[in-house]
Order: sequence, then C-alpha cells, then structure tokens
Amino acid sequence: MARYSRRWTACALLAVVVGAGLTGCSDNGNGPASSASKAASAASSLASRGADALASATASAGRKLDELKDGIDAKDEVRLGTPTTDNGRAAVTVTARNSASSTKSFAVQVNFTDSGGNLLDAVVVTVSDVPAGTSGRATARSNRSLSGQVKAEVARALRY
Repeated sequence: MARYSRRWTACALLAVVVGAGLTGCSDNGNGPASSASKAASAASSLASRGADALASATASAGRKLDELKDGIDAKDEVRLGTPTTDNGRAAVTVTARNSASSTKSFAVQVNFTDSGGNLLDAVVVTVSDVPAGTSGRATARSNRSLSGQVKAEVARALRY
C-alpha cells in the first residue's frame, strides 16, 4: 500500500510543480496558468481521495476477516483464475478446496494489483458451504473501476 500512496503522491507533486511553473506565465487568472493551477489542485485532491478509498477498502477487508471466530488459515487451499474486466471493474474466480472432514465456508481477501505490484483494490468474498473433500467457487469483484493490466492475489483466506 505504501508504494501505491507514494505513486499517487508523486503524480500529485508533479502536477503541482508543473502548475506552479505555469502560474508565472500569466497574471490575469483566466489563462493557461490558471487552468494548470486548477488542474494541479484537482489532481492533488483526486490522489488524496484515491489513497483514502484504497485505505478504506483494505481496512474494511481486514475487519471482515478479523470478525470471523475460529477461522483457520486456508490460503494454501484457495486458487484464483485469470482476472477479467467488465465495465472497468475487475473480477476473478475464487476456488476453495475443502480438505476438512465436514462442510466449511471460506472468507478470502483478494488484492487487485497493477503490473508493478501496486495495490489497486481489496475485497473479501465468501465461498459458502463447501462439502468435505470438494471445491466451491465464488467471484471476487473490485469495488471500483480499475485500469491497465490488473492482477489478483490471495492476501488472506480463512476456513470456518
């Protein structure tokens, strides 16, 4: 998450620097410099909202998993398919194999990342009532539109 925040901060800083440099070109408040300054301000605000939304999604996912009582680490029992996008939102099939001797459910945190490994979104999906010795499936969908090449990884998985 730190790399994601640094990336947004760097973009916002670049926009602010460029905007500040252009501000000296005009003093009437209506020219390109004014537009650049407004754009820099909007970019900074957008970067802040994006980082806040990501932090909120990650915290929410963590809280959902922390609420489960008697959950057992099951990360090795969960596999993800290849992510797809539909109307900008990423989706991935989650398959959970129940190696227990009774019916169990799984809560799986899926992190969506970009090609550089930067966190874009985090969601929790439940694979419910998987009979002993079989697999169950669910689909994890991002909370918002994601652009570029999106990858998915299992961050945490609990069997309960």
